[in-house]
Amino acid sequence: MIKIFWVEDQSHWIDKFRALLERTDFAPGAETDLPDAEHNKLEVFKFSEAALARISQTDDADAPHIAILDASLNGNDDGGFSVSRALLKKWPALPIVFLSEHSGTGIEQKAFEQGVTQDFIAKHQRNIEGVLLWRMKALLRQSLTPAANKKSQLVSGELRIDLVSWEVWWKGQKLMNPANQARPLAPTPRKILRFLVEASPRPVTTLQMAEWLDADLEKFSYANYRQHIKTLRKSLALAHGDEEAFMNLCKAGQGIATFGAEGAYLWKAPA
Repeated sequence: MIKIFWVEDQSHWIDKFRALLERTDFAPGAETDLPDAEHNKLEVFKFSEAALARISQTDDADAPHIAILDASLNGNDDGGFSVSRALLKKWPALPIVFLSEHSGTGIEQKAFEQGVTQDFIAKHQRNIEGVLLWRMKALLRQSLTPAANKKSQLVSGELRIDLVSWEVWWKGQKLMNPANQARPLAPTPRKILRFLVEASPRPVTTLQMAEWLDADLEKFSYANYRQHIKTLRKSLALAHGDEEAFMNLCKAGQGIATFGAEGAYLWKAPA
């Protein structure tokens, strides 16, 4: 079973493809439909606003495996683009297919130039059902194989961040919530860690981090930032196996280090 995120504003296209997408077994080499109890999870949205709200509310454990987007939604030629950008910001390695009536136009050109899709399929073509399925299978085969997953990881020294599942490992140990070791680390600290690693060796200020998180600038203060950093350091220290040793690394300018007097932090992989 896979999770499909679909945005389409015309009911007849939804009716045409719904059963096909729910029942198709996308596993490599599969030739039969899925059993009724194992149908794919299909979420369908007719408006970009509803899709954007769903993206913001979906945690990483329920992330889709693939998205199908119409380019023009309810007369807005940028509708599908805005949804794609939001999906890729949250799940950078997510495969995205545009299924559109605007194939061969400037809209298709813009989609590839802006990097918001991996495929652009014309709705009005012979055997569109078969075309859509084999293109989706190809993208899923690439994204779900171990080799592809390695490309979807951010690695810095002994730190590894999976950009699809957002799970984080330090020295082979998965980072957990320091307040409850039975639960994974919360999403916001994980995102902050990713942004710090991507920015390394440059420090990231409170204002920069708030912008990258799309946080309310009136609510995301240095105190918020500092608290998330404390949570990250504690989680990393627990995975490190020696809390005092890891904290000493941070004080020495490694790991998650404090930078300057302007509320900035940076990531430096310990030697």
